Amino acid sequence: MLKLPPDVQEQIFAHAREGYPHEVCGVLLGKMHGVSPAELREVTLSRRARNLNTERPRDRYLMDTSDVNEADKTARERGLDIVGFYHSHPDHPAVASRTDLENSSPWGGYSYPIVSIVKGDVADLRSWAVENDAWVEEKILGGAPMATVRIPTPLRSLAKGQSEVAVKGSTVAEVIANLDAAHAGLKERICDAQGIRRFVNVFVNDEDVRFAGGLEASVKEGDTISIVPAIAGGSPSFPEWRSQLQREIPEVLARDVARSREQGEEVVLLDVRTREEWDQGHAPGAIHIDRGYLELKAEQIVPDKSKRVVCYCAGGTRSLFAAQALRTLGYQRVESLTKGFGGWKEAGLPFDMPAKLTEADRRRYLRHLAIPEVGEAGQGKLLRSKVLCIGAGGLGCPSAIYLAAAGVGTLGIVDDDVVDESNLQRQILHTTDRIGTPKTESAKKTIQALNPGCNVKTYQTRLTSENVVEIFQEYDVIVDGSDNFPTRYLVNDASVKLKKPCVHGSIFRFEGQLTVFWPGKGPCYRCLYPAPPPPELAPSCAEAGVLGVLPGVIGVLEAIEALKIIVGFGTPLVGKLVHYDALTTQFRELKLRADPKCAYCAPGVEFPGLVDYEFFCSSGGAHAKTDDAKPAVKVEEPKLASKPIVKVTAKPLPVAGGAPSSKQDGGSCCS
Repeated sequence: MLKLPPDVQEQIFAHAREGYPHEVCGVLLGKMHGVSPAELREVTLSRRARNLNTERPRDRYLMDTSDVNEADKTARERGLDIVGFYHSHPDHPAVASRTDLENSSPWGGYSYPIVSIVKGDVADLRSWAVENDAWVEEKILGGAPMATVRIPTPLRSLAKGQSEVAVKGSTVAEVIANLDAAHAGLKERICDAQGIRRFVNVFVNDEDVRFAGGLEASVKEGDTISIVPAIAGGSPSFPEWRSQLQREIPEVLARDVARSREQGEEVVLLDVRTREEWDQGHAPGAIHIDRGYLELKAEQIVPDKSKRVVCYCAGGTRSLFAAQALRTLGYQRVESLTKGFGGWKEAGLPFDMPAKLTEADRRRYLRHLAIPEVGEAGQGKLLRSKVLCIGAGGLGCPSAIYLAAAGVGTLGIVDDDVVDESNLQRQILHTTDRIGTPKTESAKKTIQALNPGCNVKTYQTRLTSENVVEIFQEYDVIVDGSDNFPTRYLVNDASVKLKKPCVHGSIFRFEGQLTVFWPGKGPCYRCLYPAPPPPELAPSCAEAGVLGVLPGVIGVLEAIEALKIIVGFGTPLVGKLVHYDALTTQFRELKLRADPKCAYCAPGVEFPGLVDYEFFCSSGGAHAKTDDAKPAVKVEEPKLASKPIVKVTAKPLPVAGGAPSSKQDGGSCCS
């Protein structure tokens, strides 16, 4: 935690503004109460540092060591410590970069506040610290909230032509004082000795401060402060200004928006409230951009300016200003939601209540939060998700470890085998000292050492028609890393029965296959391979071998597909089969089509039952066993067809991907 008093913050801001468009840097002095980012670092003074890189100052800041030595001398004279080093990011977010880490890696144990300067003024302030060779964000104490001040046209010449300025302050008075410190002359245009001038109105969000405490009205993080002077020939009051926007910006009812989305129209619902408001509930599928950062982030998050965009806030006022700003940026179809989110709830429409991320979550998943396609909402989905991995072998190991690292809340692992020395060539969750240990136990130990927040549920059993439904039903996504056909068909059939998306991977020597079977959206495994191949056409990995690194490639791709399904970004591999050849480093993508006569997934077909191919891998035969609700299914013993079963150019042969355990008459679950 970094305690950064307001006066020191203003000194840093002033330095950053003066240096723009170049970077600036300086030293922070105070008391160091610990080297961990969770421990307090208390700042008392700041000292500027000169840039020795005078030829290309924008490219790299080389801090003058004599300035650092002078700061260290001052600290010793006053009984203080060097607490950290601040710097600015001109026209860039206040996010610590890889370059920052490389430059600061010898300086572990310090705080690194970063000021984002956009168009010459402060946009954001965040502080970072190095922990385990990675950046973690630390909380800033003692600082005032950051608000967005809307500058009216007649006063913009005093604010470098800017329409909006980010300013710190806990009250309107503090915000105006800090605004004037950055842009001299603004305060006297807004206030006089008695307070706010009689011909100027000031609003915090939608509220006129004259009825909310005047200059002492409180300001929260992310608030928007609008300065509205009387203008000759223009809008003399905020209500009239709002009325003018209502004439310019189309307003739409919540029910009409919901109906359009139900009918398949692509509508971008843009929530422009603060993060605190967003956390209290929002429209399903909405995108969040705080109004204060709309102009900075809109084009990145909604790049297609031809899309229909409906902005909403709490009551329908901020969204009008947001819509106007989007129009200025070139968005062609922008509307404002009447009554905002309040109108959405009044209409009885569903809304989401996201799980709040803890500070620990924010530090761990910082890189995800920076990706618009994931962000806080997506990370919340991951933390609430439940994924079942079939097997803790070659494919299951990389899938499971990356899913846990990504933040999947509950991870189930099914495997009845134990760790063998021959597994260690490819099964990265296990170690030499765990030989003879159940693979589920070994996998859980490794995963929870990486991410203690991941709830790992183990099933040390072989999947059968008797337990598969009970195990599958609580999970959102199934990741199939099995190594034998009996398990593959059982996984497919149970996924179809329960309508669970199944990520499928398989490997053989130097080749791998990957696809997603999602009931109702594309074909199932039986559409691709209606029945298992004869044993002579599908040798196991024990017989044919497998490159140890290959399962890592396919297993990680399986994890990516699972994340796409959970979070909702990208396009899952439904109806597509990816074939990877490690010898030529080539990926081929083949189209898959649902079999209209598939006995398991064709529309209107009654589910025929679950099948246990219990003796296939050991004897070439098959035994059918079904769930209690359906009659038994007759399964023909696989025979070699008189003509080729498949054409390799159109559809690769199925591969089992691993050696079955000799004790199981059909294999365990790991490749």
